[in-house]
Amino acid sequence: MIIQLNPDIDNGQKEAIVNKINQLKYSTTEVKTQQGDYLVGIGKSDFDIREIGFMPGIRDIHIVSDSYKLVSRKWKVDYTSIDLGDGVKIANGDLAIITGPCSIEGEQQIKETLEHCRENGVKMMRGGVFKPRSSPYSFRGSGIEGLKLWYELAKKDGVKIVTEVMQVSQIAEMYDYVDVFQVGARNTQNFNLLDELGKIDKPVMIKRGISGTIDELLYSAEYVFSGGNEKLILCERGIRTYETASRNTLDLNAIPILKEKTHLPVIADPSHGIGIRKHVEPMALAAVMAGADGIIYESHCIPEEAMSDGQQTLDFRESAKLISRMRKAHELKKVF
Repeated sequence: MIIQLNPDIDNGQKEAIVNKINQLKYSTTEVKTQQGDYLVGIGKSDFDIREIGFMPGIRDIHIVSDSYKLVSRKWKVDYTSIDLGDGVKIANGDLAIITGPCSIEGEQQIKETLEHCRENGVKMMRGGVFKPRSSPYSFRGSGIEGLKLWYELAKKDGVKIVTEVMQVSQIAEMYDYVDVFQVGARNTQNFNLLDELGKIDKPVMIKRGISGTIDELLYSAEYVFSGGNEKLILCERGIRTYETASRNTLDLNAIPILKEKTHLPVIADPSHGIGIRKHVEPMALAAVMAGADGIIYESHCIPEEAMSDGQQTLDFRESAKLISRMRKAHELKKVF
């Protein structure tokens, strides 16, 4: 169960509620977030919620059977909206577009990408400054100095920064320069990192693990929420299967299933989902029609010269065409 507590609840009222829940053979965990104060009750016995619903200090009470309770849609009727400021949102019914290179390479590349975003009305730019690479000899990012440069340039255009954090020690140094912290597929079950991201007041986008199930993605989000951070976004980015014709298998099934299971925004990453440049557009459009709240994909001025993931990266002409078609597909989706 989830109990929403009144903002003005006193310690005596809270203690009385906890004692009553314990009498029902439920354990309780208090969760304080930026937006509310909750008691999460775990137990198996059935009871009439009227037994505790009348108690002073309780705003609302919900019975949630899912193991991932706080991110479940069973207790929250309205979908969560992530407000990044300056009118930039990721929300149900909208189409958030996030584009940019796999890796931040230098000032000229950043400027060219920001110009591409500006020309196409895109207000969120992706890019990696710390890159997890399969080979230790591959380019591993421009680091914190690259992030600071990117931040100064993006701020002038009002473009929000979405970038990956790889370890706990990076959070503090990155914090002032990031609008959305991305948890990459390799870190989806890095529970120490998830715990620390639960303590910050910045949105967190969690990508599905390389071989992760939908429920495992939701459990990862539950870690962050239970740590105190409600500003969460889920990203379907493809999973590793026995198929070798593409980099991964973009699981379009996951989009409507997640929209049914959780109140959190759900976006898709067709670049990593299929890993083949010419097929990114149809997969992006399919994700829009499947109900994704946004699309994150890779673009670069010259993909053939990109330091990483050039094979799945669109050039700016292809990207502009995709942006236009995604917006048309989104308008068409509203008809259904």
